[in-house]
Amino acid sequence: MRVDTGFEPLETDRLRLRRSRPEDAETISAYRSDPDVNRQQGWDRTDPAGVLADIVEMSTRVPGEPGGWVQFTVEERERRIARQLADAEQANAQAQKLLEDHKAAMAQARGEAQDLIAKAKTVAQKERDILLAQAHEDTVRDVIHSFNERGLAALDPRWAGGRPRQITSDDEQYIVQAATTRPAKLGRPFTHWSIRKLADYLADNPIRRVKVGRERLRQILHRCGISFQRTRTWKESRDPDKDAKLDRIEEVTSRFPDRCFAFDQFGPLSIRPCHGTCWARRKHPDRLPATYHRTHGTRYFHGCYSLGDDQLWGVVRRRKGGDHTLAALKSIRAARPDGAPIYVILDNLSANKTPAIRAWAARHKVKLCFTPTSASWANPIEAQFGPLRTFVMGNSDHESHPALARRLHAYLRWRNANARHPDVLAAQRRERARIRSERQQRWGRPRTQAA
Repeated sequence: MRVDTGFEPLETDRLRLRRSRPEDAETISAYRSDPDVNRQQGWDRTDPAGVLADIVEMSTRVPGEPGGWVQFTVEERERRIARQLADAEQANAQAQKLLEDHKAAMAQARGEAQDLIAKAKTVAQKERDILLAQAHEDTVRDVIHSFNERGLAALDPRWAGGRPRQITSDDEQYIVQAATTRPAKLGRPFTHWSIRKLADYLADNPIRRVKVGRERLRQILHRCGISFQRTRTWKESRDPDKDAKLDRIEEVTSRFPDRCFAFDQFGPLSIRPCHGTCWARRKHPDRLPATYHRTHGTRYFHGCYSLGDDQLWGVVRRRKGGDHTLAALKSIRAARPDGAPIYVILDNLSANKTPAIRAWAARHKVKLCFTPTSASWANPIEAQFGPLRTFVMGNSDHESHPALARRLHAYLRWRNANARHPDVLAAQRRERARIRSERQQRWGRPRTQAA
């Protein structure tokens, strides 16, 4: 007999021949137990356990292998499919039963929760009824007398929350006016008010006395937007052409941003420890050495800024001068080599408007836009010097001017590659606030009223 190591089940349209499996033990046992079959075959074991043992033993044999035999089973294909469908229906029925049991459990839990909520509401209502009913007999008698006198109006007792108000709205306005007035104008020998001094003045003022405690006075000032602040200096430009120059700067920055540049000198830069900010352990600040002899002199950073490209560059010079300004203007002109007009905003400094500079600018189509006198805050480059002061000069102790110049240019390279970095933008905002041009509104010039 041929040994068939790759035996596969044989199928016809109605039957399927395959090797017997352990789940066939019950069916084969019933077949062997038939007397007519057993008389012809002569099986030793016809019980299910014996048949199962034979099937397990034959599972390792190969059909046609000498020294043993293999049990085969013939089954009807429709019956097998029907059995699979029955098993699937049984599994589906079990799943449906589990789902129904789960829904029933959820409904029961929901009902119990609603019962608990209803009981809690009932208890709370009873407690409210008890509280409403708990009243002294004198209170009930007063309500009855009040109802006899005023009718239904007695149902609104008009309870008051404490004593009547003693500080009126007019008193609060008077307090704010006194707090924002210099003490010297009110006959007090002070330069500013303290809470205690202001309260004493309001209580002893012969014109209008307002008695108010210190804490209440602080609350009134806080609610009215009055806070204790540092004063700031102010220098107004007296340039007769101030408005015309500011309008010119605003025009070129809004109409020609890609052709607009700014130039200014940042300094003086000296070699000395500069205080700043850094991270350190609490109550152990990082300390810089003090200097008593400064022999390095000063330098000036001649900076150029492109509004359209948001790029900042420049060089460090020993002094301010027309020749250095002209060199900076030539670098700006090189940034737009197309020959079309460009606009440069720069301070109204004598070194920035020498005859040589004016002649060169006229030949090379460079339009000079000067800021008004004492109004360098109108120069857009001023906001760019804030990050330089924060990240290069602050918390520094440069050993020499060449070292300072190297670190300044290293920062410029990083800044131009990260022009929209949040730290750079925050430092620019702080500098704009410091030089009076925050939110594109110049102090001293009112907003244009909408039509």
